[in-house]
Amino acid sequence: MADYITTYTGDHFDPTLPEAEHLHIEDIAHALSLICRGNGHVKTFFSVGSHCINCAKEAAARGYSDRLVLACLLHDASEAYLSDVPRPFKKHLPAYKDLEQNLLNVIYTKYLGSPLTEEEERRIKCIDDDMLYFDLLTLLNEPSNRPEPELHINLSYEVRPFENVEQEYLQLFHILYK
Repeated sequence: MADYITTYTGDHFDPTLPEAEHLHIEDIAHALSLICRGNGHVKTFFSVGSHCINCAKEAAARGYSDRLVLACLLHDASEAYLSDVPRPFKKHLPAYKDLEQNLLNVIYTKYLGSPLTEEEERRIKCIDDDMLYFDLLTLLNEPSNRPEPELHINLSYEVRPFENVEQEYLQLFHILYK
């Protein structure tokens, strides 16, 4: 058995030794549109791709730079290759966290020109946490013990065909990628 995965576009990719030339935004958009948030433990299907689109739209609504908006769109792109591990368990998987961070740095360098700064990471985590608040409440009826965050966009949790999410992800990417 080979030490790579065959991606949607037919490329071979080893997420443990990521090479930028084997990363394709089409693979990322396609996979994220088919991966369910919450490891599938939600009331209705809601993709990681939809979550990333929401994060990017929220970043834009907050007036953040195109670089940061694109970073929000890409912040879970590693999951297209490593799958989604729910936050409560990720802290117990240091090797996974290292692989994820290395892969994200390769993704950010390819599409943003460099890895994120600490301030960019902080802003993305803030938006991601705000989205998680509403994702948990809407998709799991799981109230949070933190105050309700203020969002600048309206969220929709309607089930969408994966092709629509994939296309919206790609359209947003091509608007932002320079």
